[in-house]
Amino acid sequence: MALVTGGGTNLGKAAAAELVRCGASVLIAGRRAEVLAETAAELGERCSWVAGDIREREGAEAIVSATLKRRGRLDFLLNNAGGQYFVPAEGITIKGWNAVQRLNVGGTLAMCQAAYDLAMRSAGGTIVNVTVSPHQGFPAMAHTGAARAAVEALTRELAAQWADNGVAVSAIALGRLATESLKKYPAELWKRAAESVPLQRLGEVEEYGWLVALLATPLGRTLSGSVVTLDGALDNWTGPWPPQDLVRDGDVPTEERAAAAPPRAGA
Repeated sequence: MALVTGGGTNLGKAAAAELVRCGASVLIAGRRAEVLAETAAELGERCSWVAGDIREREGAEAIVSATLKRRGRLDFLLNNAGGQYFVPAEGITIKGWNAVQRLNVGGTLAMCQAAYDLAMRSAGGTIVNVTVSPHQGFPAMAHTGAARAAVEALTRELAAQWADNGVAVSAIALGRLATESLKKYPAELWKRAAESVPLQRLGEVEEYGWLVALLATPLGRTLSGSVVTLDGALDNWTGPWPPQDLVRDGDVPTEERAAAAPPRAGA
């Protein structure tokens, strides 16, 4: 039995769809009942839904309790719900900062604790959290960069703390994917997003679903404590490789190296 928060749209929907295709029973959770109901109907009889707010511990516990009531167990939790808004660091208000931390950090922690306390402490299971890439800075979204870094630290801590109870905890760091929500940001931003990825394209939501499904398998449990980055090498390099100003006649110049001295006898 799998539980996906933020499962009504975009990445959460793609993850739920792939889990269903792989044969799992899936419960999707979110705050908008009408959206959840529409998605569950689209995904078929293996998918059901529950409306709830993960930002409060009571809301998180209600979501997990609904899962247990309907299916009797919880094997896999994807903490997909999260959010942020586009703003320069100097423009972040205290209210905005707190809202992002409350959802991304507080909500993730509340769901982890509820899943562990109500279901996985005795039966084991897998929890996957969602963070962001690049890790070396997130221009215009410093609030979420800080929040997701906290989630990665939390992931590693819980993986060690709950290992004896058979609970695996890992995370996915997402780069720039072609979601509907990407287009809520300024057009100049999302139209150029692919150009900043070394792979020279945005990720597909289906690729996220594939990775989630892998982490839900026994193989995924061996990655407990890890942050798996899905970003087309964005974390390693900003922009296309090779950079245009390094190319000469279609090739990257190779540094001339001195010939190696022949090995000495007996070496």
